[in-house]
Amino acid sequence: MIAAMDQRADTFEARRREFAAFLRSRRERLTPSEVGLPEGFRRRTPGLRRELAMLAGVGTTWYTWLEQGRDIRPSAQVLNALADALRLDEAERRHLFTLNNRHVPQAVSSAPECVDEPLQRMLANLTHQPAYVLGRRWDVLAWNRAAEVLFGGYDTLDRDERNIMHRLFADPAHRRLLVDWESVARVSLAMFRADSARYAGDPDFERLIALLKQASDEFRDWWQRHEVISPLSGIKRIDHPVKGRMSFEHTGLTLTNRPEMKLIVYTPLDDDDTNRKLAELLT
Repeated sequence: MIAAMDQRADTFEARRREFAAFLRSRRERLTPSEVGLPEGFRRRTPGLRRELAMLAGVGTTWYTWLEQGRDIRPSAQVLNALADALRLDEAERRHLFTLNNRHVPQAVSSAPECVDEPLQRMLANLTHQPAYVLGRRWDVLAWNRAAEVLFGGYDTLDRDERNIMHRLFADPAHRRLLVDWESVARVSLAMFRADSARYAGDPDFERLIALLKQASDEFRDWWQRHEVISPLSGIKRIDHPVKGRMSFEHTGLTLTNRPEMKLIVYTPLDDDDTNRKLAELLT
């Protein structure tokens, strides 16, 4: 136990040193104009430490202690202010937070969602693994052919109908596909609720939730229980109308460059002769 505590202390110390060096390197690349000083301005002590501290809303001495690697644990608000003052890009901002063992606060966006071409190509090349991309509201934004032959076409569905929660609770044909519908629906709702907390009060989310409460007694009852869980992988058993019982392992992957999106991949298992059945559906 003592050894583990010593290891944690060494880790914190190493991160403080790295954080201090990172701050210094990013401060030293700033120009006077970026901190509101006229071009050609020269200070007796180079580096613009005082001006940077003022921009970040912290004391110069306190900021100097950060650059010295002292045992100070700035809040997320202060880290954001420092990142803004230092003109950090997104990768640098994440690095700043990681060195302080904090998560970067995610900005809530309502902009239209678009799946970029590299991800579209990757989906198309997952020829024997049904896969799709979910947006922030769990709308299916893109999919591959294997997903179509397994779950049915998406092109004819409007946005609400392509939503995973809508398909689970308000689409009888999709509900019949799922052998273990109740357990899948309960777990999915709890994960969706945890995800949607970031968008509390968003009109688009509120409209979808109201629609599902009207469409499904189960959704209305379970939503009132406020159950939340972290994302899970697991087995999903499908009762396909043509090929019958099929079993898949499903995995959800958050996209690094688009954290509001998820790639969901279904890997066919040997159970129920799933690989052969999927191959026949694809041909």
